[in-house]
Amino acid sequence: MSQLVFATNNKNKIAEIKAQLGDQYTFLSLEDIGCHEDIPETQPTLAGNAEQKARYVKENYGHDCFSEDTGLEVDALGGAPGVITARYAGPERSAEANNAKILAGLEGKSDRTARFRTFLCLIMNGEEHLFEGRCEGRISEAVSNGTDGFGYDPIFIPDDGDGRTFAEMTGEEKRSMSHRARAMTKLQDFLREN
Repeated sequence: MSQLVFATNNKNKIAEIKAQLGDQYTFLSLEDIGCHEDIPETQPTLAGNAEQKARYVKENYGHDCFSEDTGLEVDALGGAPGVITARYAGPERSAEANNAKILAGLEGKSDRTARFRTFLCLIMNGEEHLFEGRCEGRISEAVSNGTDGFGYDPIFIPDDGDGRTFAEMTGEEKRSMSHRARAMTKLQDFLREN
C-alpha cells in the first residue's frame, strides 16, 4: 500500500503524521479526496469514534484509509475531558478555553496525573485494524510559554520527558514519546508486515 488517506482535515495532526511517515507513502487528507463535511463523531469511546470516521470515508468515498481519535484523560477530573477532548469548553473547539477549563478544574488539587490516548483505525483490503498509543504525564500548574504543538500541548508534561510541556518541545522531541506517534508506529509496523 503506497497511498494513505488520513481521515482528518486538522492541519496540525496532518503535519505530525507526515513528519513521521516521511516519504514512505503518498499521503492524502480529507480535503485531497474532496471530503469537506464534518464526519460524525458520536460514539461513546475514542476507539468507536476512530472506527466511525474510517468507516464513513470508506463507505462514502471508497478509499482505504486510517482515522484517529485522541483524548486527554485527567484523573482528578474523573477521566475528563476524554471523548469530548476537542469540545471540552464548548463547540467552538478553542484550545485556549479548553486549557483554561482544565486548569480551573484542577485548582487546589494535588493530583495532576493525566494521559493522552490515541486510537487509529485502519481500513485496508476490507479489514479493520485498531492501534492504540498512550502517553502518561501530568498537567502543569499554568499554560507554558512554549510555541510548538497544539491543543493541550501547553499544559501537558509527559512522564518520559525532562519536565517541559509538549509545547516547549520540538516536533521531533514530541514525536519521540507522543501518544499519536506511538499509535502511528504500530500502524507503520503493521503496514510493513502486510
